[in-house]
Amino acid sequence: MNSSSVLLTSMLVQMKQTFARNMFKFTLFVGPFLTTIILGEMYRHSTADNFVAYVVLGSGLWNLWNCIAFSSAGDINRERFSNTLSIIFSAPADFRLILLGKIFGNTILSLGSFFLSVFFAIILYRPPVIVNSWGLLMLSLILTIAAFIVMSIFIAYLLTLSRKTTIYMNCLEIPFTLICGFAFPIENLPQKLQYIAWLFPPTWAVRLLRHSVTQQAHGFWENFIPLIISTIVFALLAAWLYRIIFRQTKILGTLDMA
Repeated sequence: MNSSSVLLTSMLVQMKQTFARNMFKFTLFVGPFLTTIILGEMYRHSTADNFVAYVVLGSGLWNLWNCIAFSSAGDINRERFSNTLSIIFSAPADFRLILLGKIFGNTILSLGSFFLSVFFAIILYRPPVIVNSWGLLMLSLILTIAAFIVMSIFIAYLLTLSRKTTIYMNCLEIPFTLICGFAFPIENLPQKLQYIAWLFPPTWAVRLLRHSVTQQAHGFWENFIPLIISTIVFALLAAWLYRIIFRQTKILGTLDMA
């Protein structure tokens, strides 16, 4: 089986398995509505730009991150619990392609939550959405998805090294939502936390996406380069983690590592 077949098969199987879970259905369909209501009430009396940035886009990005992060992290936990993690790691097909296919499948499904959030925000609050450049918006969305995928791969590899997947997985949602600026500007955070936020690709992806739909298009390219650099850095870190996983598996003969 060639690489494209492995990737496609893993993606299709993942989409079927993920959509069959009731928790994912709740996150996919109910989560966008609840998040939109929460952020909508927070920014009801704010400026139009803030409302579009933090309700229309913020709720969509929040739910996109939840679906991708929880699914990707949860997949490792489910494979370990089912005693199949070692099997897919040692299978003839490349483990990296299998995991990437899972993440692609999760991403495709998770985009549904993003667009549902945008739909609910527009229908419920009818904000004045003015897109400065559809080209920049599409570029921003593509780069945002790429950044989220890279972060998901990094997190999945990181959690492969630990048995405490459930604990770490449950710590991903709120901290990343707050520190990456999904719900409010990171400028409202303490300065030290802002330095930490600048390390993560989603922070720059969020700012890039907002610049493409607000009257702040002049700042688009100022966020473009940091996003590319941070995404590449996390991709390299993910590759480094994979080498650690591979070495530890060869030494210990198991993926049940502490």
